[in-house]
Amino acid sequence: MDFELSNDQKMLVETAQTFVKKESPIGRARKLREDETGWDRAAWKKMGDLGWMSLPFPESVGGFGGTFAEVLLIVDQLGTALVPEPFVESVLLAGIAILRTGTAEQQERLLGPMIAGDTSLALAALERGSRYDVTCVDTRAEQRGAGWALTGEKYFVLNGHAADHLVVSARTSGEPGERAGLSLFAVAKGASGVHTQRVQTMDGRHAAIVKLDGATAELLGSAGTAADVLDEVMDLGAAAACAEGAGIMRTVLWMTVEYLRTREQFGVKIGTFQALQHRAVDMFIETELAKSTSILASIKTTAPADERAYEISKAKAQLTASGHFVVREGTQLHGGIGVTDEHDLGLYFKRMQALGALFGDEDFHLQRFSSMPQFTAL
Repeated sequence: MDFELSNDQKMLVETAQTFVKKESPIGRARKLREDETGWDRAAWKKMGDLGWMSLPFPESVGGFGGTFAEVLLIVDQLGTALVPEPFVESVLLAGIAILRTGTAEQQERLLGPMIAGDTSLALAALERGSRYDVTCVDTRAEQRGAGWALTGEKYFVLNGHAADHLVVSARTSGEPGERAGLSLFAVAKGASGVHTQRVQTMDGRHAAIVKLDGATAELLGSAGTAADVLDEVMDLGAAAACAEGAGIMRTVLWMTVEYLRTREQFGVKIGTFQALQHRAVDMFIETELAKSTSILASIKTTAPADERAYEISKAKAQLTASGHFVVREGTQLHGGIGVTDEHDLGLYFKRMQALGALFGDEDFHLQRFSSMPQFTAL
């Protein structure tokens, strides 16, 4: 399999690198932790002007018609400086959900402004006690005239505090755990019956608990057809976590090697100590392992559902193990300064912990990976 980037993909990576360097160095992520929104709309608009949000969408809705693999190349670069804008939340989660289920009119109306960087989106799919099961939904949808009303509660909705539209999963029929009867709805920011509580996550970013009390909603496409779409977008989220984590790991490795080269102890550079060199090599090996599985997962995002799930679960399990190892080793090799909030390493450490839990933790993906026919046939 050829992993070499095309010339267009190389240009895309170079553009993302330039954006991160000039527009969003790590200090910006540190500063925005205290901001109520947690990200900057001016930077979001610049990302729209660069055409990044258009990549996976067809030309009929103002998209570029690219691939998920190209989107994940950008996510990888955003991870190197912890760029906080809701790229994954808007494009790969809510955006693809709208693309898969919405009518042509809904796609144009909801996706067009987001692609331009004028609005942002959020997917509200998880509920209390659901863990990573997108079918464990108690939220109910009741038809009222030409519209719908939603009643329920959604937890840790990424970008839910700031999104212009929420894409909400709710039941038009069936019981929690059943795939049939699961539907998706668009809920506008500030709609009647929507109550949003902003919460800060462990990595300094923001999410929301969304309470729906007869909230005014718009059915996306046909009722009862959302289960497969939710499976897909959660897999895309997991693949994005792997790509972002690969960018984080490379950065932590580079920071640690630079520290070993410059920090002196006992009158010599500590990087000359063989034991520390061995630990840096172990970090490099784990970084390459996570990178290679992430690349394969990005390629398989468009594969049939079983094949997609198999490779993405493999990559996500590898990310959790390797990512935790790299940021932990980096912290230890930096010594006392590595555990202070003033040092940037702590920001990467916390984000890696969050990525490990998002879209399925290690136990979830190991269980799913080991239960697939491709694994049991070995």
